Amino acid sequence: MSTRNVRTVSAAIKLGIFVVVSLLVTGLLAVIMGHLTVGSQHGYKAIFTTASELKSGDDVRVAGVSVGTVTGVEIYNRNEAIVSFDVTSGLQLTKNSGAEIRFLNIVGDRYLALSQGEASTQMLNPGDTIPATQTTPALDLTALFNGFQPLFQALTPKDVNDLSMNLIQVLQGESGNVSDLLAKTASLTNSLADRDQLINEVITNLGGTLATIDSRHQQLSDLLTGLEQWMGHLSNDRVQIGDSIQNISTLTQELADLLTQARPFTKEDIAQLRRVMTILNQPSAQAALDAALKQLPTTLRRQARIGTFGSWYNYYLCDFTGRVILPQLGTLLNLGPVAAQANSALNQIQAQINKYLNVYSTQPRCAN
Repeated sequence: MSTRNVRTVSAAIKLGIFVVVSLLVTGLLAVIMGHLTVGSQHGYKAIFTTASELKSGDDVRVAGVSVGTVTGVEIYNRNEAIVSFDVTSGLQLTKNSGAEIRFLNIVGDRYLALSQGEASTQMLNPGDTIPATQTTPALDLTALFNGFQPLFQALTPKDVNDLSMNLIQVLQGESGNVSDLLAKTASLTNSLADRDQLINEVITNLGGTLATIDSRHQQLSDLLTGLEQWMGHLSNDRVQIGDSIQNISTLTQELADLLTQARPFTKEDIAQLRRVMTILNQPSAQAALDAALKQLPTTLRRQARIGTFGSWYNYYLCDFTGRVILPQLGTLLNLGPVAAQANSALNQIQAQINKYLNVYSTQPRCAN
């Protein structure tokens, strides 16, 4: 085998290996990023008192491991929500299995957490529903913040600002303001005493809020831990973030320079556009443009037909017309009286050859 053939075979083998590896990596990325699962799945449902922010495509997890996806969230019995989800067929759910909506991250994304329950109890059949008594909705942060609303109404911003200013002045050695500080403190105390009903409402609301927080202390701990890790990652990447901001500034400058350089060409293009429109405004040009626009739907339909198999075009030879012109040998050879007869015979042969050079296909794809 020659050296050239060896190089060709080696290049073909390398190309084949590259294509196979690229397909495997692309398929793996599609499985990971698209939350695709391999194997059969079973569908179940769960009823929640509220399924706020949970949506189709969110993860379904057991002990933090993704086992499926949420397929739908709908209203159930007017004031409840029913969540449909698919899990791998190897996961066994029982009559005691529970479902809970949890926070996935600090920006509010959710996922559905399942608890399998005791293995000795009766198994759930595909399509069965987990009742609302065995489900837990996500933590309601609105109720948490609303619990402080009466306190915010009792303490006006002006009173808080005045009290803070006097306190700062006293700590700075301005002894003449001690009396003002005590007066503001007394005024604030009297205001709080006058609003004991609001304080009672705050305590009542905080009681319910603290009970909710106590029942979700693990989720709150996970949220704070995730926030700490996120801030740590931001701190570790502060150099890269700073470099990115600097690169954005450089990019903005380059873009400004590009627009400055392109401005003369843009001006010239606009000037030439007027000349083009003047040409197109002529009757002959309008007729040609009308003919092209009338033919455009047919052309696009044919292009769409040949491109329906993928991101490539399939072209077929539907007809072929050829012409053969034979030399006038009688004249070239100076045959004299027989020249006309020789040329006539050659013309007949030429006509027969041209007749068989006109071919066309009768396949449906070649129909107009």
